[in-house]
Amino acid sequence: MNSNTHPTLDDIVFENRNRAYGAYMLRKLYEPTLTRAAGIGVGLFLLAVSAPTLYARLIDRNPKQEIMVEVNPEKFKMEPLPEKIIEIPPAQKLPTVSTVRSLPPEVLPDEEVEAPALPPTVDELAEANPGEKTQEGTGDEAELIAPPEESAAPAKAEKVIEMAPREEAPFLKVEQDPEFPGGMAALGGFLQKNLNYPQQAIRSSMSGKVYISFVVNTDGSLTDVQVLKGIGFGCDEEALRVIRTMPRWKPGKQAGRAVRVRFNLPVAFTLE
Repeated sequence: MNSNTHPTLDDIVFENRNRAYGAYMLRKLYEPTLTRAAGIGVGLFLLAVSAPTLYARLIDRNPKQEIMVEVNPEKFKMEPLPEKIIEIPPAQKLPTVSTVRSLPPEVLPDEEVEAPALPPTVDELAEANPGEKTQEGTGDEAELIAPPEESAAPAKAEKVIEMAPREEAPFLKVEQDPEFPGGMAALGGFLQKNLNYPQQAIRSSMSGKVYISFVVNTDGSLTDVQVLKGIGFGCDEEALRVIRTMPRWKPGKQAGRAVRVRFNLPVAFTLE
């Protein structure tokens, strides 16, 4: 090492070591390489920023020429439209109706009372209408009074729309619950007699409860039968089949009247 030069950190680290090793060369070339890379990056950034300006000055040397068109307003001068005289036909005089003077009685002071006018006779009223004064008609007043036959539009037949009574939503809880004919004991006997254990469930040793929901109508019939929670293996379908074959129930009651009630029933499948 030369004593006239100040040793660098790399010289101190690699003192008495093989400097031909790659790490020493990498550390020596790191700063020059970093400086060169920063310079190239700054140059590329400045080039990208100034590229539009350079393109406009160096390449686009043929600016667009504006075309000026002079318009002479005299060529487009519109001639005035000729005056068109519209003749209005004279108003057609309506026919007059024959009338006979017939005024209602009026209370007046004594000094304004005139000689009483005789009331029109029955024959005069048969040929003329009562009015404020007596005048003769033109004779064609029938055309004014009688409406044309085509103007009388036939009366439209009214269409009656029948509205079906709205079915009330089923109750979930009532004062008197719906009941199977004979009570819960009869219900258990009905299920035990009519329920068939599915062969698929027997082979799989499947047992459990299928929860069925249905609506008991006001006449005791069952509708909207559906499975709330099933166990599969054919048990759900068998429970639905048996519920749909049940006889009419005693409907539930609320405030003394029969109402629709939703009822939930568990159907048990047990292997003996």
